Amino acid sequence: MPIVYEDLKNFDIPEVTQTITPRDAILYALSIGLGADPMDQRQLDFVYEKRLKAMPAMANVLAYAGFWLADPRTGVDAVKLVHGEQSMILHAPLPVQGTLRAKTRVRDIIDRGPGKGALMYSGREIFSADGVKLATIEGTTFLRGDGGFGGPTGPVKQPHPTPDRAPDLTIDLPTRPEQALLYRLNGDHNPLHIDPAVAAKAGFERPILHGLCTFGVVAHALLRGCCDYQPGKFGQMDMRFSAPVFPGETIRTEIFREPGGAAFRARVVERDVIVGANGKFVERA
Repeated sequence: MPIVYEDLKNFDIPEVTQTITPRDAILYALSIGLGADPMDQRQLDFVYEKRLKAMPAMANVLAYAGFWLADPRTGVDAVKLVHGEQSMILHAPLPVQGTLRAKTRVRDIIDRGPGKGALMYSGREIFSADGVKLATIEGTTFLRGDGGFGGPTGPVKQPHPTPDRAPDLTIDLPTRPEQALLYRLNGDHNPLHIDPAVAAKAGFERPILHGLCTFGVVAHALLRGCCDYQPGKFGQMDMRFSAPVFPGETIRTEIFREPGGAAFRARVVERDVIVGANGKFVERA
């Protein structure tokens, strides 16, 4: 059935309460490639329980509502959706253990017209058990099979500009062939990332990497290049997903320093394709 605008905008996504342990923090860090160099002491801080820190981009998977768009009541063609954009603001350091809560809400749905799909804006605020706001997460989902339902046609989110010059810093980080299989253990079980038949139905030659795994790999590059692996300096990260990454490819993050942070983009080295565009990083004061 097609999308009904008011039904999807007001779709009740249950609040999620999650108790995390150091194991969850380590799993997340490993799933985005931290620890790939076992001699890098800075990376070990995120995978070694004796001095464990939470990787900032872990906020994206905390108190996550799961693949709720697969519910037929949403009216969404779940096979054809792709992650379009992600924004993450950190208000306080993330814990490596404790109880968290968050409720995901649909902010709006923009109808791009028949055959052109739709944009769904959603988000959640993550709180600790004692009410401290830890992070705000916003995302844009491209509903490729759902345009023309008669919803509003704008406004759309404006991207952060990328400077027309050479980057100040580039960082290459490889992904592993089985990385999507590991990343899905954080709670994103979309079969697009594991089942070749589902990937083929969606128009991909093989399962693709989760958009948020790509986001995490780029966040690792920013943590290294802009924060010297100090998570307290990581304030905000926005990125537009411009093309899929296949597990096993190398992601190159190109960083353009700006006052208070940086612009950035990410490309797959092997295919010379931009996979993360219009990036914005803000250092926490």
